[in-house]
Amino acid sequence: MWEHINKTEQFMTNLQSPFLKEASQRRFIYQCTNLEGLDKRLLTEDVTFYVGFDATAKSLHVGSLVQIMLIRLAQKHGLRPIILMGGGTTKLGDPADKTEMRKILTDKEIKTNIASLQKTFAKYIRFGAGPTDAIMVNNDEWLKNLNYLKFLREYGPYFTINRMVSFESVKQRLDREQPLTFLEFNYMILQAYDFLELSKHLNCTLQIGGSDQWGNIVNGVELLRRVKHSEVMGLTTPLITTSSGAKMGKTAQGAVWLNDDALSPFDFWQFWRNTDDKDVGRFLRLFTDMPLDKIETFENLPDAEINETKKILADEVTALTHGMEAVGVARAAAKQLFEQQTEIKVVGHAPDGTPKLSSELPLLMVEITLLQDGLPLFELFTQVGLTKSNGEARRLIKGNGARLNDTVISDELGLATAKDLNKDGILKLSAGKKRHAVVYGKD
Repeated sequence: MWEHINKTEQFMTNLQSPFLKEASQRRFIYQCTNLEGLDKRLLTEDVTFYVGFDATAKSLHVGSLVQIMLIRLAQKHGLRPIILMGGGTTKLGDPADKTEMRKILTDKEIKTNIASLQKTFAKYIRFGAGPTDAIMVNNDEWLKNLNYLKFLREYGPYFTINRMVSFESVKQRLDREQPLTFLEFNYMILQAYDFLELSKHLNCTLQIGGSDQWGNIVNGVELLRRVKHSEVMGLTTPLITTSSGAKMGKTAQGAVWLNDDALSPFDFWQFWRNTDDKDVGRFLRLFTDMPLDKIETFENLPDAEINETKKILADEVTALTHGMEAVGVARAAAKQLFEQQTEIKVVGHAPDGTPKLSSELPLLMVEITLLQDGLPLFELFTQVGLTKSNGEARRLIKGNGARLNDTVISDELGLATAKDLNKDGILKLSAGKKRHAVVYGKD
């Protein structure tokens, strides 16, 4: 019954509504309960949709930025967003993608978190009273006064345990033999009820969420079909991982938060500046407003220009989150820290051909033919003396402490190749921010 989107060129060209067409081109779409029906509805009706966020912290991290940017895109195309704050469901805990029950927060803590999150959303989304302006609601308004027995009698028959345990988020917890409390099990029922409330009072006909919310969304769609005999729809975004397979927004230093009191704008800029080469085009599509034709131009640039493209990605995302002034400060700080103080040039050669460098740094000379096939970076770190062993070098890389030409190395088995050499035939290795060395490719 439900569609799993096959991301093909034919799929993208068949869409007619501007929102879905651009959303697919930017790679936001993963699953939909009725894609064809949603496409037609968007062409003929004004659509109100909602995205839910629980108030478990004062700040969201970049993992939530996928949903926020899709809300922003939908608003641009004339859809009306509802930001649903889970003031009520935060008290329970969503079992999706969790290994244990979440910490129970007080009403005061939840209220403080919502106030902080509202400021974050306002950076990306337009709020107001206009037909496409976003509104924020709190599900505690209707959940806190529910009569438990009346609620069970009225809506309990529409949910079966058989189906609820079949959803991936629940199956994973059970398969790992990790506790799933009855308190958490109620979460998906209450989220379905949220959709019913928003449909009744705000004419909401679409829920958007991450792929981990698929089961919860389907429950809401089914509840509306049975109770109101109306078709509402669900749309999910893919789980965003880096090219190395790591979950988006998770680093060795912790989560990449959106609020500047949780993570400095400079560190935020640096996170995007250190994006893996393979992820730059995809992240430009998902996390910036840059026109698609311009992104395609960046995607087709030669490898030598990828570092400048990463800076542009960092500028664009940081400007949305922290403003253009923060971009300028981050750029200047990065230039001073990583370029001015540690810029290395070949200023001459000794009689035996050994290069003379502009900075007194450890130097390792390797045959350029070996670099054609690639040399393991962790071995080069050890050979040049930045680490004492290959194991230490691999741990340094895994902890995001190793850099190649001022770019964080994300793959502990990554290779240095001839493409990494600059015009002087050298590449720079860095362990942390202050220890550097040079590899020279000799003919």
